[in-house]
Amino acid sequence: MGEFVRLEVSDGVGTIRLDRPKMNALDAAMQEEIRSAAAEAAERQDVRSVVVYGGEQVFAAGADIVEMADMSYTDMVGRAGALQSSVTAVARIPKPVVAAITGYALGGGLELALCADVRFCADDARLGQPEILLGIMPGAGGTQRLPRLVGPSRAKDLIFTGRFVEAAEALQIGLVDRLLPAAEVYDAAHAWAAQFAGGPAYALRAAKEAIDRGLDADLGTGLELERQGFAGLFATEDRATGMRSFIEEGPGKARFAGR
Repeated sequence: MGEFVRLEVSDGVGTIRLDRPKMNALDAAMQEEIRSAAAEAAERQDVRSVVVYGGEQVFAAGADIVEMADMSYTDMVGRAGALQSSVTAVARIPKPVVAAITGYALGGGLELALCADVRFCADDARLGQPEILLGIMPGAGGTQRLPRLVGPSRAKDLIFTGRFVEAAEALQIGLVDRLLPAAEVYDAAHAWAAQFAGGPAYALRAAKEAIDRGLDADLGTGLELERQGFAGLFATEDRATGMRSFIEEGPGKARFAGR
């Protein structure tokens, strides 16, 4: 367990909890703790899905500008890869991941949220990529994940202007998937994640991998990824359980072992 990031596990759901007062600014130490928590969530068999959560007041307000202000080009050459890969570790968790966003998700905080599979958002939250206002650009995946999610023209508008996006607009453009009162965001995200606690773990993993890797490939390559993943699942116990249950009991009643 890190100083600023911890993995809390309950009923098959792992919560990666950010806790660096006041705004969860992502300094180098916190970035490495996010990487460690993501790796632990990926490996633990008792974690079947993941919530990324910054607390009731704020998700994460970006990288630690005080830490970066005096860094040189050569300093950042050595640090930029670690920054990017620390949030990418969340994207690579081979399980369903939901970001529970309250308060602000800005800069590196939004880039962290973009690494989740879905995003549940407080109806009074504000999101954005304001790096341009500091004379820089997003460096933790924003120029790549944001256009893949909302389209290139919308992503360029957000990145070029650095403007903050209100929650309603974020929902309208597809930046987030569900709006809720702030007090309900975490519980709703946890409930979404909990539905996979007894799910077919290898099927979920294969489906996520096919989607994510397919988005970075041409259609033919994506279809080949799907074919391989689909066929491979016929080696799992859960496939046999699911099909037998469907035949004997009808859909949606299978009790999977995650094997």
